[in-house]
Amino acid sequence: MTSMAQPLIPDISTETVSALREQYRASEARAARLSLLLEAGRDLAFADATTLPTVLNRSARRAALFAGFKDGQVVHGPANGLALIAPGGDSRRVGTLVLEDSGSPGRLTDEEDRGALDLLARLMAAAIDRVERARERDELLDKLQTRERELEQLVGKLFTSQEDERRRVAHDLHDSVAQTATALFRRLDALKAAGSMPEAEALAGIAHSLVGELRSVIAGLRPTVLDDLGISAAISALADSLRQDGYEIHFRQAGPDKWPPVIETAFFRVAQEALSNIRKHAGGDCRIDLTLSGEPEKARWQLVVRDYGKGLSKSPATPSAAGERIGLEVMRERMMVLGGKLIVTNHVKGGVEVRALLESAAVR
Repeated sequence: MTSMAQPLIPDISTETVSALREQYRASEARAARLSLLLEAGRDLAFADATTLPTVLNRSARRAALFAGFKDGQVVHGPANGLALIAPGGDSRRVGTLVLEDSGSPGRLTDEEDRGALDLLARLMAAAIDRVERARERDELLDKLQTRERELEQLVGKLFTSQEDERRRVAHDLHDSVAQTATALFRRLDALKAAGSMPEAEALAGIAHSLVGELRSVIAGLRPTVLDDLGISAAISALADSLRQDGYEIHFRQAGPDKWPPVIETAFFRVAQEALSNIRKHAGGDCRIDLTLSGEPEKARWQLVVRDYGKGLSKSPATPSAAGERIGLEVMRERMMVLGGKLIVTNHVKGGVEVRALLESAAVR
């Protein structure tokens, strides 16, 4: 009989098998390090103030299992363990990674294992530092917003008090001084007609001028037309006054004639100040375009005052520039109180556009 051929078995030495086993173990160790860092790093990267404690505890337990310890936790404050140092040059300690021994020593004898654990500690420290800074930033922002709201309320109360005082003074002037001046004018006018006083004609002229000035002051303090007929009629009255002085006025109004009182007052004062600036700084009679629009359903209100005068002063040192600047700041503050804004454009071809805009207002 012919003997059967035996299969060829490679002659693998004991050293080769040992080397393969070592490579396998090294490969498993690298995979464990990579898994640890990837999973923990992902969780830490997306952690916020709410989820950070849970993520830190989970990462600490992963670190403990990786290092052969029973359990792990992050302690905020002095403790024995691996220090968690925040990024930066100040070496600020933000916590400690504490690994609880199971009774047998951990297996962190490999340098690469220690490096992986150290990298995980840096990731944990960076997450803590990021969340703490975000919390501090949010707290500061909340404080700033609170102070801004308090300031807006204070300025709003000041403007409201100012308007109330204007209304009271206008009422007092109308009911007392203006009535007295009118009576004086009528008496002097009667004396002039009777010819009983040589100076009666001159005095009647003075009294008539006084009555006109008082009425102008009363209208400027608090125009009754604003309370009675609304913003559109009040600004039309301002436009008529300028028209009588030779200005070419084009007034266009869209939307309701009556606005919420607090908005009416602010926009009327802006129009009043803008037209006053035109009288003082535009360089004489010019064309003025006035546009007033209100969209209550969208909580959007807008006033545009565009003149075709000489424009804003170039030199801030001139008295006119100082007056313009103060007037613009007054208008801007009135809009800021309501949460609106004032946009001022100095056109190259001459003239200034003042745009007061209020959107999404919480109107009471």
